[in-house]
Amino acid sequence: MSDAKIRAAQKALDYIKPKINSKSILGIGTGSTVNCFIELLKSCPALVKGVVSSSDASTRLLRDIGIDVFNLNDIDEVEFYIDGADEIADDLSLHKRWRWCTYARENYCKQPLRTFYVLQIKSKIVSKLGCFPIPVEVLSQARSFVARKLTTMGGTPKLRHDFITDQGNEILDLSGITIDDPISLETKINSIPGVIDNGIFGLRKADKIFIG
Repeated sequence: MSDAKIRAAQKALDYIKPKINSKSILGIGTGSTVNCFIELLKSCPALVKGVVSSSDASTRLLRDIGIDVFNLNDIDEVEFYIDGADEIADDLSLHKRWRWCTYARENYCKQPLRTFYVLQIKSKIVSKLGCFPIPVEVLSQARSFVARKLTTMGGTPKLRHDFITDQGNEILDLSGITIDDPISLETKINSIPGVIDNGIFGLRKADKIFIG
């Protein structure tokens, strides 16, 4: 773990500690910086009632340190969602590669929350999103149909081989499209039948970022 990621995670934990209690439910995302945050929770597992998790990988780490992981169906509200991002724009819209989790599960975790915090290192802040392809999570049986629709939008979709999300779906990595309007592009991609979600977070931007 890099020192910068640990510092970002510590800043976030110090910030939310006074705002939560033993009845609080946190949302926990996925990635190396979030893993630093989970590691810090080892010293205070009773800080919250439990968490909802965006991925099987994060769930395993959380349970290993004795924190209860709830299904979204079992809770009313997520007070704070802690996640990382691969790109953060000036307006706090995000772009994520998502190597492990499912995009839909990430977004579902964010919906009932009060506040969305992002932990990251300074190099991930960009003036404009789009330095890497947009990951699009699709139903396996709709992959070819979705690929054709993405091509008509001017992009080049490529199947991420030997990769299945936690929910059993596939990923098309979409290149050749400029992210000029994150909200519009996120909405347009998600409107294609067979698309579960994608790696642009324009509709639900971060509320605050912590930079290591």
